[in-house]
Amino acid sequence: MSLDSLKSRIPDYAKDLKLNLGSVIGNSDLPAQQLWGTVLATAIAARSPIVLRELAPEAEANLSPEAYTAAKSAAAVMAMNNVFYRTRHLLSDHEYGNLRAGLRMNVIGNPGVDKVDFELWSFAVSAINGCGLCLDSHEQVLRKAGVDRETVQEAFKIASVIQAIAVTLDAEAVLAE
Repeated sequence: MSLDSLKSRIPDYAKDLKLNLGSVIGNSDLPAQQLWGTVLATAIAARSPIVLRELAPEAEANLSPEAYTAAKSAAAVMAMNNVFYRTRHLLSDHEYGNLRAGLRMNVIGNPGVDKVDFELWSFAVSAINGCGLCLDSHEQVLRKAGVDRETVQEAFKIASVIQAIAVTLDAEAVLAE
């Protein structure tokens, strides 16, 4: 299971995805922990067993146990938060925004890794899950922490490529049945 194995599964009609995967991972300027945490968190968020099986071992090999767990935690808590906050934002009745959320999200305050890394992973997962409120919130925290726009964009480039590969490979698996 590896990046090369995942690339080999991508059909010829999606060659751009194969090239982009090599580019966003192989040519990334992100530090290894930010890169592989983003890869793992977005692979989980993309919900593709194929993509996750191929990328998780490589992420685990490139991350400390704490970072590996924190990336999984980012995917988990954002799966909940993205639905909650996206729904709250989309409802016409804005009074829901005044109600207490009442949801536990302690991991955001103490993720076990650098908070900037965790914010970046949370941002990338929010890109896949399409929560504009969460995207804005995490982007603002990242920018206030001194993270440049290029780094933020790198995270959503990774998210977009991994999501596209997940959609493509899952469709191919269904069509092959």
